[in-house]
Amino acid sequence: MMPEADAVIVDGAVVVNMIIPGNERTFEEYARLCFVPYVQHQLSRVKRVDVAFDEYVTNSLKATTRSKRGQGTRRRVEATSKLPRNWQQFLRNNHNKQELFRFLAEFLATIDTEKQVIATSGTAVLWTSPRHNTSSLEPCSHEEADTRIILHAADAVQQGHSRIILCTVDTDVLVLAIALAGHLQAQEVQVWVAFGTGVYLRYIAAHEIARSMEVHMSKSLPVFHAFTGCDTVSCFAGRGKKTAFAAWKGYPTMTDVFIELATMPTEVSEDCIATLERFVVLMYDRTSTKANVDDARKQLFAQKGRAFDAIPPTKATLREHTKKAAYQAGYTVGDKHSSHPRPYRLQPTGLASKGRQMSAVLDSITRCDQVMQRIAAVWMQARLSSALHMC
Repeated sequence: MMPEADAVIVDGAVVVNMIIPGNERTFEEYARLCFVPYVQHQLSRVKRVDVAFDEYVTNSLKATTRSKRGQGTRRRVEATSKLPRNWQQFLRNNHNKQELFRFLAEFLATIDTEKQVIATSGTAVLWTSPRHNTSSLEPCSHEEADTRIILHAADAVQQGHSRIILCTVDTDVLVLAIALAGHLQAQEVQVWVAFGTGVYLRYIAAHEIARSMEVHMSKSLPVFHAFTGCDTVSCFAGRGKKTAFAAWKGYPTMTDVFIELATMPTEVSEDCIATLERFVVLMYDRTSTKANVDDARKQLFAQKGRAFDAIPPTKATLREHTKKAAYQAGYTVGDKHSSHPRPYRLQPTGLASKGRQMSAVLDSITRCDQVMQRIAAVWMQARLSSALHMC
């Protein structure tokens, strides 16, 4: 059952993927008969509805992730244009989505209502009822709706709403919501996350989770999430969030390191790397006394017979992984409360160049690990054959 709320903030891309056209023929019909009724249904229960759409930035970390999903056929989005037969294929093209999102945002702004509907359109926002000061929301350079949803939630709190619902299917938003609730504990704001769709929909009280955690721990959650694997940062093979969180609770020193990575994403100190090494070792073996990952790799592989993909990464790999996690969490997540986050796409000599170099290094490391894994498999097979021959 939906909890009582003052404002609902929706991930527009999720709604577009969820509501597939039926008998509608044009984009105007889809907006009028499918998308707008969904927003009006949400609006009937609250005072304000925000719809946040993704923005598409060339050469960003997210752009690389999206490119791996494939490309759909390009189609112009206009009111009288016919809808594509294959909706999912249509949504694989970034240009299609960008035009569709702006078209839907403009359509939402025309809703006749005394309540407030806010929709993002590029770096701007469109309103059903204009507001004098919109500097907290526009112009906005957030690329993903994940962080822009949090920005709109913070704005809703500033406007006097104390019960907020964030609608999403992305765990990133849940993590950010808990971090937001941690920041707003003193104001006694309720932050709910409507997670999932259909029969899988459930409401998660992010404010209660934040209250059950230490303040610094809840604030450092975004960095923990990025470090242990998110959309643009690789994960640790065979080690999920639960395993990592258990290691974190048993090694509370990591909280200070996560906060350091969030506040200084361009600097990864040796002390920080040393603490991270111990944390990663505990993720792979709670009983290990090793302080660095290279020693732990040797012990787990040679003495405990672990498979090559079940041992920690090398120190060099971990260092590059940490840089990428700090880059993601510090720059694109760390400024989630600001409509002008620190730029994550600079001149060729800046972070964008370093990001490309980092990706190249990680790709090289991945290929090296694959080769080493094959060598290890051949070596184990040779040992087995030798043992059978001796018998």
